[in-house]
Amino acid sequence: MNVKKETEIRKIEEGKKKVVGTICNDKDCHIHGNLKTRGRIFKGKVIRKFHKRIVIEFERMIYVRKYERYKKSKTKIHARLPVCMEEEISIGNLIKVQECRPLSKIIHFVVIGKVGEDGK
Repeated sequence: MNVKKETEIRKIEEGKKKVVGTICNDKDCHIHGNLKTRGRIFKGKVIRKFHKRIVIEFERMIYVRKYERYKKSKTKIHARLPVCMEEEISIGNLIKVQECRPLSKIIHFVVIGKVGEDGK
């Protein structure tokens, strides 16, 4: 499984060159490959990072009918991290993921982009 990386270079008005990002030849990249995204979109904090995969966590409110109250619950989601986004996303970032077809046993989401830094 050999993934080639190429860099995309754009010229700015002053004549300087700036590296915008890497172009990946990954077939499971939603930008440069054939992966279609559909369904739900979540925002969460990156708690673990692996090669081509990250784990995000976010809180949600669940209604408990017995007690007629809400409880806080944390949810972890494993998402595919394209090679072209690996350098810009790190642990602690706030990112956006979107649902896609099942890529493996636990990966059903793909990273869409970075929302910002978490203040903690």
